[in-house]
Amino acid sequence: MHASSSQPDHRHGASSKPHAMGKVCCHPGCNMAMTHCLEQGGKHVEPGHFRLMMACAEICRTSAHFMLIGTPHHKHTCRECAEICEECAQSCEQVGDMQDCVDTCRRCAESCRRMAA
Repeated sequence: MHASSSQPDHRHGASSKPHAMGKVCCHPGCNMAMTHCLEQGGKHVEPGHFRLMMACAEICRTSAHFMLIGTPHHKHTCRECAEICEECAQSCEQVGDMQDCVDTCRRCAESCRRMAA
């Protein structure tokens, strides 16, 4: 319900899940990590690793947007988001000097697993 009326609030559908994703939203963290990688160079910008980071940022953005528009398809994107975030965390661990990214990706993966359930 809107605080100022007795009408239901349909902005996010019947679920409070969009609010949960917003609290964890990984997309800004992915972008900051990519900037870090570009500044570091070397193994941080190897094509496989950097493409995975770009995919992670994109699926995080897409999942958050699907939840905000209230589509039930968010479960599909969140499931894929969890998988990509976990893979990105592993890649960042292997590259090294990216613990913030590793932690953010793992938190996001866990949140997305809950959203997909």
